Amino acid sequence: MYFLRKSLALILGSIILSLGINLFLVPHKILDGGTVGIGLIANYLWGFNTGLIIILLSIPIFIYAWFHYRNYFYNSLHGMILSAFFIDYLSPLSKLIKVEAVYSSIIGGILVGIGIGMMLCFQTSTGGSDFIAQFLCDKTGINVGIYILVIDSVVIIIGGLLLSPETFYLSILTIIFIGITTSLITSMRGKIVAY
Repeated sequence: MYFLRKSLALILGSIILSLGINLFLVPHKILDGGTVGIGLIANYLWGFNTGLIIILLSIPIFIYAWFHYRNYFYNSLHGMILSAFFIDYLSPLSKLIKVEAVYSSIIGGILVGIGIGMMLCFQTSTGGSDFIAQFLCDKTGINVGIYILVIDSVVIIIGGLLLSPETFYLSILTIIFIGITTSLITSMRGKIVAY
């Protein structure tokens, strides 16, 4: 039964995350952080598939995990592949609705945070910076959302310099809501996993 709940959380989390990105972030060139954010920068600047870039960037992280943290390698590999797949598969939805940029960054951040949080509750993630954040959380006991916020900030600053000041400010708002939502979801981990 736990495996079924974990699989469902993995699929639903990936879809919710992908909807947040494609429906709300992409239309306004807003960034997430980590490998997803780098994938979005590559998409906005050069038209590369975001999911494909996520997979390529995750390869060295997963090689490290294979040798030093194999449990998370197995748990996160599926999350990374599924989320990358859904981000690219659902990319046509970016033209479906148009919400004002500020609200879009907030709603997108909440959806991405829910998706990440759901997966982290079952010791799985999208890999990349989420994997690094979960690893640091396990080592220090500091909430995973805090680490995600720090890592994402670095990507947002770089993205803001490469894209525009508007992208920078909207992306800051987005990662704040991702961090808050992820922290709230993971703080309810016991209830979610038991359910």
